[in-house]
Amino acid sequence: MIGLDDAESSTILGLDLTALIDIIFIILVFLLLTANTQLLSLSVDVPTETTSQLAPISQVENITVNVLASKPHWALDGVPFDNFAEFESAFIKQYQSQSEAKVIIAADKTAPVQPLMTLLALLQRQAITNTQILMEH
Repeated sequence: MIGLDDAESSTILGLDLTALIDIIFIILVFLLLTANTQLLSLSVDVPTETTSQLAPISQVENITVNVLASKPHWALDGVPFDNFAEFESAFIKQYQSQSEAKVIIAADKTAPVQPLMTLLALLQRQAITNTQILMEH
């Protein structure tokens, strides 16, 4: 090269490896961070004797209340009631016999809102807080 000194010629002919070194460093850090992942394990006690009895899982009792789209709007465990007073007395009687039971309200999505609000008012009067509301299609 005519008229160029050695510093200029090395700059023109040389490659800039800064970007390549940065990428290699990032990949190296990524591999180092992911290489030592600890596997989580859960110990399971398996019976070793063939005569071992299985212990039943305790299930919480449920009282299912249905809010239907058409009259009668209320059903208790699938049994419909013609009016709310009959439903209320049957519900209170069943809840008092199963005081630890969870109340599951299964409402039809096309049901009117008023029967659901009447039911929620009943639950509030009875101070029942252990409830779950499901919407049925």
